[in-house]
Amino acid sequence: MISKSLPLSLLCGLVLLSLAPVAQAQWKWRDADGRVQYSDRPPPGNVAEKDILGRPSASALRAMNAPAKPASAPASAAAPVAQSASDAAARQKAEKERKAADDKARAEMDAENCKQAQNQMRLLESGVRIAVKNDKGEREMVDDSARQTQMKQAQTVISVSCK
Repeated sequence: MISKSLPLSLLCGLVLLSLAPVAQAQWKWRDADGRVQYSDRPPPGNVAEKDILGRPSASALRAMNAPAKPASAPASAAAPVAQSASDAAARQKAEKERKAADDKARAEMDAENCKQAQNQMRLLESGVRIAVKNDKGEREMVDDSARQTQMKQAQTVISVSCK
């Protein structure tokens, strides 16, 4: 027999996960002054490994490390036109590949956000009683106004992410 608290805790966990913002490629580190910094770019080279508090997921890192524009040496006046044309073609190809990787990563994130928001909306519309923990760690039931607020947030995510 399944405990009654297991489905409720699972339900609460799903609600909390669906409310958590999904950040793409977020770095978190402590700077020299002890302040926590957030960025979508890696921390500066002078930040110690122990001060890096958060890293992006592996899929976000792959999207970030997609081939960028290759660095080209300054073209001399004697360089053949064909070589500069092939360099331009290589740059365009690398840019196109990077854009495709970015688009794919964005589409995957939108699909995941859409799925989570739809699941949350189904849960909220079902009328099931939902409990969340407050700051003191006590369970509180979600009232109708909070349910309506969460439904509006889920609908906003659905309208943006589900295409």
